[in-house]
Amino acid sequence: MNNLAAKILEQYWGYQSFRPLQEAIIQSVLNKEDTFALLPTGGGKSICYQVPALIKEGICIVISPLIALMEDQVTNLKSKGIKAIALTSGISFSELDQQLDNCIHGGYKFLYLSPERLQQDIVQERLKQMNISFIAVDEAHCISQWGNDFRPSYKKITILREINPTLPMIALTASATKEVVSDIITELDLFDPKLFKSSFYRPNLSYNAIKVSDKNYALLQVLQKHQGSAIIYVRNRKSSVALAEHLKDHGISAQFYHGGVDNKEKTKRFKAWLHNSTRVMVATTAFGMGIDKPDVRVVIHYDIPESIESYFQEAGRSGRDGESATNVLLYQDKDIARVKNQFIKVLPDTDYVKMVYRKLTSYFQISYGEGEQTLHNFNFIKFCGTYSLNTLITYNALQFLDRCGVIRFTQKYQKKTNLQFIVSSKEILDFVETNQKIEYITKGILRTYGGIFDDSLTIDLSLIAKKTKFSEKDIVEVLEQLQKKELVVFDYTISDAEILFLQPREDDRTINRVKHFLKAQNASKINKVHSILEFIEDQDTCKSQLLLQYFGESTSEPCGICNVCKKKNAQQVSDKDVQKEILSLLKLERITSRQLVETLPFDESVLLNEIQKLIQQNKVKINYDNTYEIIGHDR
Repeated sequence: MNNLAAKILEQYWGYQSFRPLQEAIIQSVLNKEDTFALLPTGGGKSICYQVPALIKEGICIVISPLIALMEDQVTNLKSKGIKAIALTSGISFSELDQQLDNCIHGGYKFLYLSPERLQQDIVQERLKQMNISFIAVDEAHCISQWGNDFRPSYKKITILREINPTLPMIALTASATKEVVSDIITELDLFDPKLFKSSFYRPNLSYNAIKVSDKNYALLQVLQKHQGSAIIYVRNRKSSVALAEHLKDHGISAQFYHGGVDNKEKTKRFKAWLHNSTRVMVATTAFGMGIDKPDVRVVIHYDIPESIESYFQEAGRSGRDGESATNVLLYQDKDIARVKNQFIKVLPDTDYVKMVYRKLTSYFQISYGEGEQTLHNFNFIKFCGTYSLNTLITYNALQFLDRCGVIRFTQKYQKKTNLQFIVSSKEILDFVETNQKIEYITKGILRTYGGIFDDSLTIDLSLIAKKTKFSEKDIVEVLEQLQKKELVVFDYTISDAEILFLQPREDDRTINRVKHFLKAQNASKINKVHSILEFIEDQDTCKSQLLLQYFGESTSEPCGICNVCKKKNAQQVSDKDVQKEILSLLKLERITSRQLVETLPFDESVLLNEIQKLIQQNKVKINYDNTYEIIGHDR
């Protein structure tokens, strides 16, 4: 059987050998054992269930919390000629019915389901008719209330146990503390599970949390010192755009990536970065799933992440080729206060969640008892403005409703412009002759889109703007005028998200069913924020050791390459030696503290401390232009 697994690995994935633990995990699944695989980011979790599924008869049921992740996995499997299907939200009942039939009779090897989809009666009934090989629960930490992305709907996965109590199950996650591991085993009712845990220690990665006075300058210094492909993580879209421009201005090829970039452009930017045409990707956390670029040399956190799990996962995208890579978290005192405001002070309570849910159903005019499986374009900023809602607290409330399976809140920018002329061409032309601007724009559209009198067509406003020399705003205003005159049907929608209601509207009753999860989630988030802040501010303990301790692992040896270890190593150099180096440099030219730090191989705090001592000893003075000079030295 091991030979068959190796053949499948090479045939479909092109690998000659398995990564550590993969083969043992696969064998455990093939032995029909309940299995727990805890493999850090980049450890190859999906192969641990995909290979045995191809060996065993029947279909593997994969439970995953993220639609995008499911679609990505299915696309990859199909590209290898493997039959896989994902039952994502938004499909019609008849389409769902047909796809479930395909799973029973069509020779499919993988069925990807969200935990919410699993709750539907039709899905449960059809699962009883399927020849299921085993169940894979991806991102299993979602089932634990102490997990990084807790989803109450995950607790209902045990329905699969009721459908077929003998089915083996494999739980997979990249980040889980001892407490979370224990909770997952209990919640999934794993029977005497075989636990496979890869070490979180990555000897080729250096972790650095550095306090700086100027983050933009420090950013350039890190990228100059550590060459190669890089990712910079930021908290918001505005920062991603601004920092990408900042890097370009300094001759560094960079591009931004966030949830508001359309899919075609995202793919283009990702490929440019993947093939090293673009060196730096400045991104929000939207840039994460499916990234397996082996030669990322630097990951920089410009803002403090919400948890150690998030930090570890993002930092783990560096150095996957086994070569040395650097992770740098840049922070200032104000960032500490900001992260508390961003992640603790904006946690919604039950009353706020109820209020947001009521406003949401009113916004889309959903009647009581209705709305289930209805999909709506959603402009988040406009929604918050309509009801004067705090954007951060409201965003967290929507995220909670998403996690609890009340709604599906999908962030994606969409711009939809459909147009149809509903009167004769003569009536249109007679009307537009009265206004030159309307005439130019209307004729520009008619010359570009044939058949617009017969059907509603999607039009490109930027193309019309280019042809007519009018702005997109002018074109929209003209089309709105024509619609008021009932000459056209004009559908112009801008949205940055979609809302799919997964349950019928029941107001407070809907929220009361999940409110106890909110209390647990808020407590967990507060603990996680405190943990990441402790990790950053502890400048006495090796950063790698701190990460390992958090995940319940220990090592007696400091890494020797993080900023704490480097500082301790630098302290072994005598103060006199550091001063000697500074004076040697100043004999050549006047120099600023910034140039001093860039030139000499000592920690910034050590250098600044020694230069102050030299000033106090009247050996060095600081000039009006903030340069240092040796007193009495004649050049």
